[in-house]
Amino acid sequence: MATYGYVRVSTQRQAEKGESLAVQQRQITGYTTMIGVAAPEFFVEEGVSGTKPLGERPAGKELLAKLERGDVIICAKLDRMFRSAVDALQMVKAFKEKGVSLHLIDLGGDVAGNGISKLFFTIISAVAEAERDRIVQRILDVKTDQRRRGKHLGGSRPFGYQVSEAGELIEDEGEQAAISKARALKAEGASLRTIQAALGADGHKLSHVAVSRFLKRAEENGLVR
Repeated sequence: MATYGYVRVSTQRQAEKGESLAVQQRQITGYTTMIGVAAPEFFVEEGVSGTKPLGERPAGKELLAKLERGDVIICAKLDRMFRSAVDALQMVKAFKEKGVSLHLIDLGGDVAGNGISKLFFTIISAVAEAERDRIVQRILDVKTDQRRRGKHLGGSRPFGYQVSEAGELIEDEGEQAAISKARALKAEGASLRTIQAALGADGHKLSHVAVSRFLKRAEENGLVR
């Protein structure tokens, strides 16, 4: 069984001063004495942002490669090791499956194996779910804003528009004329397949599903997608 201490500071200035690193190392060394495990081998992350997953940090990657069943990892604080609750939840589950103990001093000890484990997983799972919800909502907000400003959101370009170098949708005169013709035919009661055939005769090769899609969009908000 090996004991590993993980310490990290996010800026080079902090790393050069060494104060935060030294504090974390002292806390971990004292903790190992208290719980009666071997003196730790330290993995030191100097000037590395916490936005990177543990496995993408130099020392973190080295630590993960050395782990074996029965090993103990000790870190002073949750945010020194993990970038988010989602990241923490995934990594702690992986540690647990591998038979590795993770002790987070600020949370009271072994979060992967003892009495506080269940409480930790309950709390961190709830926080992780909230994080995922915020991310989804943020993406939806961005897409709504882009759509409102006529930005192309990726994928196939919408019929009736070209995509500029700036990622904006610019009307294509020929395709806009085809849309106007399709709407006029629909107003006269023409079927989708009839409209499809009429546009095909003009050189616009579209499926009847595509025709239905752009007609629906045109009716809803005038933006063909």
